[in-house]
Amino acid sequence: MNDARAKEQGLPHAVFLRRMVGPLPEGSRETRLGQGAFLALRLVDLLGPGRQPVHPDALRYQHVATGRYCEELPADCAETAHLQGLVAAAADAVRTRDARLVIPALLAYAQHLEDGLKLGEAFDVLETLVRVGRDRIGTADAITTRLRMARVLRKLNEFDTADDLYAEAGALASRASDGHAELLSRIGRAYTVFGRGNLREAEARLREILADAEIVGDRVVRAQAEQGIGVAMSTGGQPSEAIGHMWRAFELYEDDVSRTRALADLGMMLLTVGDADGAERALTEVVRRGGTGDAVHNALIELMHCASYRRDRVGFERWRVRCESAREEMPPNILADFYLKSAIGRARFGQFEQAETLLDTALEIAEDAGLNEFVFRIERIKNGLRDCQRELEIGSEAAAEPVLQSETVREVSASLTQLG
Repeated sequence: MNDARAKEQGLPHAVFLRRMVGPLPEGSRETRLGQGAFLALRLVDLLGPGRQPVHPDALRYQHVATGRYCEELPADCAETAHLQGLVAAAADAVRTRDARLVIPALLAYAQHLEDGLKLGEAFDVLETLVRVGRDRIGTADAITTRLRMARVLRKLNEFDTADDLYAEAGALASRASDGHAELLSRIGRAYTVFGRGNLREAEARLREILADAEIVGDRVVRAQAEQGIGVAMSTGGQPSEAIGHMWRAFELYEDDVSRTRALADLGMMLLTVGDADGAERALTEVVRRGGTGDAVHNALIELMHCASYRRDRVGFERWRVRCESAREEMPPNILADFYLKSAIGRARFGQFEQAETLLDTALEIAEDAGLNEFVFRIERIKNGLRDCQRELEIGSEAAAEPVLQSETVREVSASLTQLG
């Protein structure tokens, strides 16, 4: 697990100190924020059960020193606000010996890190919450935390451990008669099945969950199930049928972050069926809205892919440079996709040697991260790079000619013109 790797030095929260040994110069914004996070979480550690009592003077010194450091962090940075709030909450919790006071700040900070694709750091914060809270955490927070930990691990391709945490959350939800959380745990477990590559089983589970969510009128779970079904169908070779599910997910979601993610998935599917105009409208809207890092990064990659599909070399280079600038923030699955679609673009422009080098890089990333579906796709394209130029020009996702026979696809594409 990533949290274990983060503690190779035997020091809690060492994952944040990695910012200080990266390519950024000492004293940069990121290195200072990493040090601030380390200090703030060490303050939170004082709340852990079974710890020796801290002398009041030592506690006061640690709080003041940590608070002073965080006050000097860049004021125009959202992470600074989270750290300052965490320090204040930790001080109140330490003073009252009530760990529950720090839970909201930890959850908010973990969400901020997850949205920024700092997944190892997000897991460390959530793990800290569980460790210091233990049995003092209320049932609702315990369920939420496990669901969030599982989601982060799923994004890190730690599917077995994620499934265990989803199961724990589901069991807690069942005992608490929390039907919504129980459905969310089932959604998460279906996604882990998808992550392991069993698309048919994942789709079947999601359809069952969708039916149950419709019976109880759970709009959030309905949206997540529709989105999951769409992704499973598209990945399984049914993009035209998937588009309707993804559009329903977009319409059901009420929060901007989820709607943006659905738009990003929709854009990829539209390109798959050859509707480059509709795809670009959806993906450009994702970039315009901003939001979470993975949705924006995926949108940038697909816009680069759209440009190479159109044989627009200038557009391809423009979006490729945008992707390159965000490369260090991409998790393995997105990074492998970037190199794969960069290779497809190079091949479309006749640059086969560069394409082969990029495919090698994509394959190495996918193998190291255990992304079996990516490995299979990359190897198939790589093996046919020279002999099957026609297949490569079609690309791993897009059809050579627009295929818009589906009335649903036409309706969704037309609806996208009304966005923004």
